[in-house]
Amino acid sequence: MLGTASQSPTRQRNHNGYLLRWDGEGILFDPGEGTQRQFRFADVTAAATTRICISHFHGDHCLGLPGMIMRLALDQGHLPVPIHYPAAGEEYFQRLCLATAGQEDVEVIPHPVNGPGVIHVDREFSLRSAPLRHTVDAVGYRLDEPDGRHFVPERLAAFGIEGPAVGHLRDHGSIVVDGRTVTLDEVTEPRFGQSFAYVLDTAWCDEALDLARGADMLLCESTFLSADEHLAAKYGHLTARQAGRLAAEAGVRLLVLTHFSPRYGDEQAFADEAALEFAGEILLAADLDRIPMPPRS
Repeated sequence: MLGTASQSPTRQRNHNGYLLRWDGEGILFDPGEGTQRQFRFADVTAAATTRICISHFHGDHCLGLPGMIMRLALDQGHLPVPIHYPAAGEEYFQRLCLATAGQEDVEVIPHPVNGPGVIHVDREFSLRSAPLRHTVDAVGYRLDEPDGRHFVPERLAAFGIEGPAVGHLRDHGSIVVDGRTVTLDEVTEPRFGQSFAYVLDTAWCDEALDLARGADMLLCESTFLSADEHLAAKYGHLTARQAGRLAAEAGVRLLVLTHFSPRYGDEQAFADEAALEFAGEILLAADLDRIPMPPRS
């Protein structure tokens, strides 16, 4: 959690910024102003960023992009870095990519999001997006890990399979041991893929529900408390209780609340309101928190 404030940073909360570590990938969501400095405080190298996802072009979600581009070049990070963003904000994206002298020399790979659907697939995960309901064009994101299988050591040992033979079995699906063909199914169990949903800056909408469906972790905005639900509707945001309802209806495992309005003094009230709708685990995000994915089902 590099930043968890809403429109204005506070003494305790920076502008938005969220780094998802997924095996060898580091997906940076919504680098707001000050993000590269937050990396320092988090004791994480900015060069860990391998992909950037922008939900929309309000400043608290994107003003850190020019700094991050230059920082990746300075730290010899993963360049050119892929950047996903709403296609309707192309002019803002271009301005941010050319905001300072020298940025024109740093190559990035633009991936404008034109509609719902899968926007990236590799062996480790797929990434898809869907439009959200905000005051400007905004999108949410979801990462899904493919289902697979994992080896059961006791079963391998029973057949005397070890060392390079395990790799052969994994790659070919079977191996002959002492004249007997051992298949992958005999020594493995299903490993269900995990999922992460990112839903920020939106009013209630079916697309947010679809992105969150069955997610192991839902990182969700909860800008307002229920007493100000009229403001949430006016400015295209969720209340904490609506975030809880979203998690409940979507059947998520862990709800992480963020994007808190600084108008409230008692932040525990956000978790309390969300709990009125959602009986699962709820965490209030704070800057520099490290929140692990729930253990694999």
